[in-house]
Amino acid sequence: MDSKNNEMINLKLNRTRYWQVLLFFGTIFLHAIWWDLLLRKIPIIRIYVDNTFERRWRQIARRFRTIAVQMGGVLIKLGQFLSIRVDVLPPEIIIELAGLQDEVPPEPIENIYQIINEEFECSPHEIFADFNPEPLAAASLAQAHEARLKTGEKVVVKVQRLDIDVIVNTDLAAITIAVGWLKYYPNIAMRVDLDMLTDEFVTVTRKELDFVAEGHNAERLKVDFVDEPILYIPQVYWDYTRPRVLTLENVSYIRIADVDAIESAGINRTEVARNLYNIYMQQFFITNFVHADAHPGNLFVRALPRPDSLSPDAPTPFQIIFIDFGMVVTIPHRMRHALRTYAIGVGTRDAHLMVKAYHEAGALLPGADIKRLEEAHEVMFERFWGVGIGKIKDVALAEAEYFFNEYKDLIYEAPFQFQADMLFIVRAVGLLSGLATRLDPDFDPWTEMIPFAERLAREELQQDWQKNSQQLLKVFRILSELPLKIDKVFNQLQRKQLTIEMSFASDARKTIYRLEKSVNQLTWAVVSMGILLAGVWLRTIEGANSLNTSILILAGVLLIWKVMRIM
Repeated sequence: MDSKNNEMINLKLNRTRYWQVLLFFGTIFLHAIWWDLLLRKIPIIRIYVDNTFERRWRQIARRFRTIAVQMGGVLIKLGQFLSIRVDVLPPEIIIELAGLQDEVPPEPIENIYQIINEEFECSPHEIFADFNPEPLAAASLAQAHEARLKTGEKVVVKVQRLDIDVIVNTDLAAITIAVGWLKYYPNIAMRVDLDMLTDEFVTVTRKELDFVAEGHNAERLKVDFVDEPILYIPQVYWDYTRPRVLTLENVSYIRIADVDAIESAGINRTEVARNLYNIYMQQFFITNFVHADAHPGNLFVRALPRPDSLSPDAPTPFQIIFIDFGMVVTIPHRMRHALRTYAIGVGTRDAHLMVKAYHEAGALLPGADIKRLEEAHEVMFERFWGVGIGKIKDVALAEAEYFFNEYKDLIYEAPFQFQADMLFIVRAVGLLSGLATRLDPDFDPWTEMIPFAERLAREELQQDWQKNSQQLLKVFRILSELPLKIDKVFNQLQRKQLTIEMSFASDARKTIYRLEKSVNQLTWAVVSMGILLAGVWLRTIEGANSLNTSILILAGVLLIWKVMRIM
């Protein structure tokens, strides 16, 4: 991480902002050390510390929300990520940050015009037939304006804030330092590769500042779902796109969180939830390319024309529309098989497969109790299977006491470790769950997972069959060569040319080495004790003299030397 720190420091930074952000995180870090590490060790004060825990951390989370909204930049995105990090932060912080939205005061229109002028070397009015100076939406890194091309198409022009690159560099530099402090907290450092976590966050955040790359992300998603008309990706107008300006087709239809408007349009909101869920399942398990910023402002629903053949009682057909493609993530190869295994485990209610998936993904700490984990997952299937997504939280609260009493050892052990390269996938899952709950509290994610599990299981079976076929070919090849090899061995035996070499296995070598070392230590200990007893015996018979004194000193030195070698 040191090279990353040096690289960021060498970039252009806003020093005042840098120290403001760092000072805020520093006060939080010192608060945690003073209250939750030092004062908590004092028995008399511990009760007060525990009783004020929730109140103190809620206040800190509120302060962070206020500062994030005021300062904008990367802080809002950091708060959104932290709001789903239940494995790292106390639930009191999670609750406060859950409603943090990427909405900040708009950038002055003069600054927006300046960016467009710098990118196109001409004013917006020379490029567009109309350009609305009032922003359609204002986020921490950019804001969007409605416009119309001179050819008549209605578009949305997304323009970066002025000097946002400096703000992003500043925030990332400060956040990198602050994350480094967490290495001193063993409970987090043991479960999170903080260097990888920081690298992942920095890399994805920087990519959001390249609008040309964002346009390519949109087209990649369009190709992935070319056979799925339920998902619509807006057109990118490349002639009107630059690294800091992105022009897309205007798709401002019904926001996906506006349940009343969806119902007024005659659209079945349960079908919206089901299709949105299936779109993301395909991204997770099939295409491995995920739109990771699925918050309500980035998804729309478009009512399609009702065909004449459709009965009056039938719901209106629709499409789900994605926008904002800056935060996308490609699932790494090492995680893909683990995710597929997990999906098959959920769809088939196989606890063993689910725990196997954790192991494949590297999400388990060494020495985790596999059998207890499998048992806990089996009980979860029994108690949660078929529960609607909107009721899972209530059921979980009702079952909390049972799980704590039954699996107290597992809860305290907390055998999971967080994988940094899954940060944005976990965020997408969290956002997806919230949207599905709002659309249809009775939506059953378990049942919807079954078709994917069956499809993935079939594919795994075909792959296994191909692997087995290759293994069979190898076996047949070996068997066909076996008679010649046996004949060669017998010929060597007859000519007395066959020699046999033996060597110890690596484990055996280690065992012998440890045994040899122990024998040597025991031998030296016996010799030292013998010399010591001889010195004591001579001193008892002859009294103190230079000879027996030298013997005692020699025995003492030998004993101390061996003890130091053993330690």
